[in-house]
Order: sequence, then structure tokens, then C-alpha cells
Amino acid sequence: MNQIHILSPRLANQIAAGEVVERPASVIKELVENSVDAGARQLDVEIENGGTKLMRVRDDGKGIGREDLPLALSRHATSKISILDDLEAVATLGFRGEALASISSVARLKLTSNDGSEESGWSVEAEGRDMLATVTPAGHPRGTSVEVRDLFFNTPARRKFLRTEKTEYGRIEDVIKRLALSRFELGFSLKNNGKVVHSWRPAMTQSEQERRVAQVCGPAFIENAVHLDIDRAGLRLWGWVALPTFSRSQADLQHFYVNGRAIKDRLVTHAVKQAYQDVLYHGRHPAFVLYLELDPANVDVNVHPTKHEVRFRDNRLVHDFLFRSLHKALADVRPSSEVPAVATEPYSQESIPQQNHLGLATRSEASSFSGSAGGQGFGFGGFNGSGRDVTVSRGESAGDAIAEGAGHYASFGSASAAQGYIGPTIDRQALTDLETTGEVPPLGFAIAQLKGIYILAENANGLVVVDMHAAHERITYERMKTQQASQKVQSQPLLVPRAIAVSEKEADHADDHAEIFTRLGFELERAGPESLLIRQVPVMLNGADIELLVRDVLSDLIEFGTSQRIQNNINEILGTMACHGSVRANRKLSLAEMNSLLRDMEATERSGQCNHGRPTWSQMSLDQLDKLFLRGQ
Repeated sequence: MNQIHILSPRLANQIAAGEVVERPASVIKELVENSVDAGARQLDVEIENGGTKLMRVRDDGKGIGREDLPLALSRHATSKISILDDLEAVATLGFRGEALASISSVARLKLTSNDGSEESGWSVEAEGRDMLATVTPAGHPRGTSVEVRDLFFNTPARRKFLRTEKTEYGRIEDVIKRLALSRFELGFSLKNNGKVVHSWRPAMTQSEQERRVAQVCGPAFIENAVHLDIDRAGLRLWGWVALPTFSRSQADLQHFYVNGRAIKDRLVTHAVKQAYQDVLYHGRHPAFVLYLELDPANVDVNVHPTKHEVRFRDNRLVHDFLFRSLHKALADVRPSSEVPAVATEPYSQESIPQQNHLGLATRSEASSFSGSAGGQGFGFGGFNGSGRDVTVSRGESAGDAIAEGAGHYASFGSASAAQGYIGPTIDRQALTDLETTGEVPPLGFAIAQLKGIYILAENANGLVVVDMHAAHERITYERMKTQQASQKVQSQPLLVPRAIAVSEKEADHADDHAEIFTRLGFELERAGPESLLIRQVPVMLNGADIELLVRDVLSDLIEFGTSQRIQNNINEILGTMACHGSVRANRKLSLAEMNSLLRDMEATERSGQCNHGRPTWSQMSLDQLDKLFLRGQ
């Protein structure tokens, strides 16, 4: 007897079903994606018992002709690709031709369709066994309906691994929500056990799209999100990113789409994480709904059976584009007079204080209050521990102080050390001029100081409370980063070069990306096929684990084509120095000093949160104050 034999079509389909049909949600995903590819404008989904008893998907797409119906249930039968070259630029969600054949091998499937060429439609059925499909007439408008009953009725071992009805329904709902976010031009409805749960109309305008996003992700997300639309180098990124103060304890509100396909990709996750590096509280996760559009020929979607992962042809270009776009969008957030509603996903009370409101404004809008985006018009006078004002002219450079004091930043905080990092003198005349014009800046004007910790200010909306240390820490930190970036990184040679053993691949990447290391103050020399010599390191990283840092950078370069680890380590030290060099609690400020701090906040990037991700200010509107004191009730 031959040991090698050809599998029966039924067994082959059931094996394929193990990859395609994991649970009811997998069936729904395949069916709704087929409907989208068919040009549907309305999708109606109905399920019973979590999908194990019944799943029905109906669309108004172009339909399937009578002659094609039997082929639709055959394995590797598709209308979406014809030759190998078609895989080079896949523009549809499905293309392998395995879904219907796999589903019909583990369930009772009925496919009814009408392509509009006849008055009535046609139906074909299959029940988990190898058989010739029989086509029968059926009344049906233009479009297609797929009915799947008794999932895994002939594979009881698979059925035992299904969860409760509620859990399986929740996963189906997640699939529908993800698709609803990816196709705003489509209408959707979801019915569970005879009850309509969701019904979304097509959303063509931005306001309608934001309404759908709010319905899917919650109103708090869209109220605390920044909309962006950036097109560069053949790449377009648009969508919504939540403010850092609206973060999550879990990565459960992260939706990313590539050409309309929902994906989870390590490169994307890394780029987003880097963009939030300076503003997100430790242990928290950002929230976003983002759409990346690029030439289908530049992305390979055929790398995973469920098509949840993709491979970009130029990883470095995509990573850099995502990072820079999101970094700029978050940096351009400014306080404004338009205050969104209260966030319903605040930080836990045990971790950090809650920031109820954060307004948004463009860079130009913010700079109109301060003379320039860099805060030239106003400055915040620095304060040392003795209580004296520290005045530093804008012309002084902090580069030397950064280089010399970096290795001993723990002692930073004295008056002499702080002088290099504090802003310019207070322009009291400019403050007076602004007050006399009658214009009310976004953060208003200071009226008092509370317990030497908080600044109370009045703006057009009501009361603003500012954590003066957190706010000044961000301002100082951003100035230090600007100064550091404008000068060459100070480096020091090692008395004895440090040798590290690496793989040949890592050594090759060190040679290929030598410019990156040089720009950030490192000097690496290849000592052999699998050996590197570290001859020079940045002064600011004198006490860091240099060998581990170099290895991590090389790992990033291999995986993503770029790395921010060295810069992040430098920024971490700058952040610590800024924290020690900022105004401390119990320091009494004059009204002019408080107003100067408010103006600097309006002109500083990412001023809504400090270097540790905590909020720097909060708004309480007059309506909230009225409710607090029961006015008008």
C-alpha cells in the first residue's frame, strides 16, 4: 500500500477551514468582506445563539450569476485574481477563494444571489460533504444572501472549543464594528436573536464620520481626539488620535487600517509608541482610529491566512512617515477657547489626577497670543530654591551646561545649575498690552495662587486650574530639547574602547547606519566579522548601560529600519533635569509671573501634559460651576 496519498476534497476543505474558520466571528469576517468586494452599499447581519445556530449576511452588491454559483463553493475559486501578477497589488479584502468552500465543509451553507440579469435569483446549498451543488430558483433582489447554520455540526471537537454565547457574540460585534470604521460609505445593521443591536447609516461628511466613530468607540474618544490628514511621498495618513490625557489601561481602543484592511502590525505599533514617547503616562496605552493609504503594490497582504498582518516594501519609509505625522499632530495641540466635553476614561485616582478638559488649537492660533510659536513674546521667569527670580537672556546658550552637567544631573536644582534652562525675563509691558486690548487668551488671566501649587485663572469659559510645576517642567523640557537639537551632541572618547560581540548581521547594520550613531555622539568601529568597538559615547549617557543600548538600537534597525532609543535616553535625562530645574511647590508667584507661565503654555508644544504624561491644566466651565452650586435649579 502506498504511504503517500491525495487527500479527499472534503478533508482538504476541513483542514483549510482550520485556518479560515476559527469561530463564528471568522465566518462573519469572511462573508462581510466578500460583500464589500461585491460593491455593496448596505450590509445586514443577523445571528442567533452567538452564531452557532445561524449567521446570515445580506448585501445589495452586484450579485453572482447562475452559472457561477456552483463555482463559488469550490475551493480556490475566485473572481478577484487571475494571474500571479495580480498578487503584486491586491486591492480587495478577499482573494484566495477558500472562504465559502471552508465554511461549507464545517456547516450547512445556503447561498442565494441575483446579479440583476434575471427577475429572480438562484440558490445553491452545501452541507459539509463532498457533493455536486444543485442550483434552484429563488426569489431575491439584486445582491447576495449567505446563510450559515449549525457551525461545526460535523466536527464536534472544534465545537467544544467555542466559548459562551455572549463571548462569541461579542467577537462578532467587534468584527462588524471594525468594518463599520473602515467603510464609512456603507450602511450596516446587526441583529442578534431577532433584536436590532446596531444600525449605522452611510457617513460621507467628516461630521457624520465622527458621529459613527463616536457610536463605535464611545463619545468620549471623539471629544478628546485630534483629527489629522497628512499626504506625503505617496502615503496618506488620516483619522483620529486621542490626546495623551485620554489614555487607556489596555490597548483595546486601537484601530489601524491599511487601504481599508484592519491590521495589527509591529511596525505600526512601534511607530505610534514612539510618537507618544514624551507625553504618555507610564503603563498607559494610546487610543486611535487611523487610516493609511498607499499604492497596493507597496504592501503585501498575502502573508497570513487571516490577512491580519501585512508586509510593507519599505518599512523605514512607512515607520518614519507614521512617527513624524503623529508626533507633529500631538505637538501642535495647543490650549484654545473651544473646550471639549468631559472625558469618561480618566486616569485612575491612584495613579494621576484627572484632566477634565483639553482644548485644541493650531500652532498659528497659539502663537498669536505670544508673538511667536517659540514663546519669544513672553517668558517665564525661573525660580530657584532661595525664592529669588532667576533671569536669563534668550541669547545665552545652555549647550555647555547640558554637556557638563549631564553626568551629574541628580544634583541639578541649584540656582547656578538652573540658569541655563530657564526662559527669558518677564515682558511686563507685553502682558499689560494684551490685557488692555480686551482679548482673552485660551488659558485666560491669572487671578490667584492656591497653596503654592496651583494657578487659578479666568478665561472665556470659566475657571482654569494649572499645576505650575508640571506646566513649567514641560516648558523647560521643550526648550532644552530645542537647544540640544540645535547643537552637535557633546561626546567623550573612552579611555579604553569597549568591545562587544554581535552577530554578523548586527555588525553589518552598524556599518550601514554609522551616520545615525555618529549624529547622536557614538563612534563605532568594526573590529571583526562579529565584533564592534565602542570608541566614543555621548557625555549625557556617561552613566548608562552603553552596551545594552547599542544592542537595542541595532535590534530596532534590523526590525524597523530606524531607532529612537539613543534620543529617547537623552530626552529622559533632559526630562529629569527639567524636573529638577522647574519651579517647585510653595513658591509664591506674582500675577505677572503666573500670566507669563500661562502665555508660555499656549506657545509650547505638548503643554497639555508634563514630561511624565500627567495633565498640566484643567478647565471648569461656568455651567459646571452653576451645577455645583445648584444655580438656576
